[in-house]
Amino acid sequence: MNEYDVVVIGAGTGGYVAAIRAAQLGLSVAVVEKQKALGGTCLLWGCIPTKALLEHAHVLKIAQRAKEWGLTGVDAAVGIDMAQVQARKDRIVGGLAKGVEFLFKKNKIDWIKGTARLSGSGTVEVFDGAVQTLRARREVIVATGSAPRSVPGVAIDRRRIITSDEAIGLAEVPRSIAILGSGAVGVEFASIFRRFGSEVTIFELLPRLVPVEDEAVSAELEKSFRKQGIALHTSAKVTSARVAGDDVDGVDITAELADGTPLALRADYLLVATGRGPVTTGLEVEGTGVQLDKGFITVDAHYRTSVPGISAIGDVITLGAPGHPQLAHVSSAEGIITAERIAGRDARPLNYDHVPGCTYCDPEIGSVGLTEREARERGFDVRVGTFPFGVLARAKVSGDIEGFVKIVADRKDDLVLGVHMIGARSTELVAEATMALRLESTVDELIRTIHAHPTMSEAVGEAAHAAHGAAIHL
Repeated sequence: MNEYDVVVIGAGTGGYVAAIRAAQLGLSVAVVEKQKALGGTCLLWGCIPTKALLEHAHVLKIAQRAKEWGLTGVDAAVGIDMAQVQARKDRIVGGLAKGVEFLFKKNKIDWIKGTARLSGSGTVEVFDGAVQTLRARREVIVATGSAPRSVPGVAIDRRRIITSDEAIGLAEVPRSIAILGSGAVGVEFASIFRRFGSEVTIFELLPRLVPVEDEAVSAELEKSFRKQGIALHTSAKVTSARVAGDDVDGVDITAELADGTPLALRADYLLVATGRGPVTTGLEVEGTGVQLDKGFITVDAHYRTSVPGISAIGDVITLGAPGHPQLAHVSSAEGIITAERIAGRDARPLNYDHVPGCTYCDPEIGSVGLTEREARERGFDVRVGTFPFGVLARAKVSGDIEGFVKIVADRKDDLVLGVHMIGARSTELVAEATMALRLESTVDELIRTIHAHPTMSEAVGEAAHAAHGAAIHL
């Protein structure tokens, strides 16, 4: 039996960060990971490969406007070479995965390759042909993440009815693709494939796109997507999806639209982007006595489960209330807190109202804090300030004039409650908003913060002015 202070199950953005932080604090650490590379879903199949494809889509967008930008020698029919796109994406992913492996060696973390099973009393059995047993003297951290899930009537076959795992590896641009779900995954792939030249149709069960975002952001994205030629069906229920013919003709989809009208559609692919479920298969969590809620591992504010010596972080957990965000940066933050708590440090719980959300569709979305509706539902006397990017000189120079910044604040004490933005560079600009909430900033403090000119960030300062009824450039 090999003994360590901490045994981490899963090497995603939660697990590997927890392992590194624990090792930095002087603990001996082993990480069990069955995949051929370190980094988990985000690095290998999610955040990074998807953003690589989105960056190719952005470059294609510029090339397609070559005449406007004064570029010569660019054919008007410029297209995309998917073989080159996939090769570059794979190089990026491979390089980053090797980087995590280097960090393991640097911090003297043992990577135990295989499938883990919790066997009680701080022990973990690892299966990889042979069986070996690890013992955690202090804590086992479960960080096994999540996997795509479907809805009734739609069976994923990973050939024509696919998940994001398959979508990132398509060798050719589909003539058409239908997307079930308009969360971050759905709208990002809609942007990718529409820019690449596919006919794209989105089905969303709820009344608006990106339903977790502020309603004004949803409306702006819908307007932009329709302008780009993406077909949108909100308040629509997909009732069935069947592979057509002998798997070469695509997918036959039936849906019920908002007004009850039936719709039949055939697409080359159906991408299922309806959320993700916890990965606990094979762990035998139930046998340890760890409490579960709909398959998710229940934890407290310090990520301790109901069984002493077992913690859990990331997509696999629930905090006993709906809405735990399945985000890579949340998993990493939870991993750091857990490692520091195990090492005896003062580890303060996360404030989940201060978690930034980034959606890398075109136009981008960045948000943090309460939406206007949420703030009103919590009883705040709400004041709002909104400023459009299109007024800014920097936006006009770059040609990125879509979108706005919206600040939600408490009229009583002027405290910033939330910031919501849609437009170019929003996924970067949201960092300032996150810091503002972290430091309990007032709107006036944002007003008095000088924003460099000409920049897109001026929209944040102007939105703060607007919340006081005094936008300078409107």
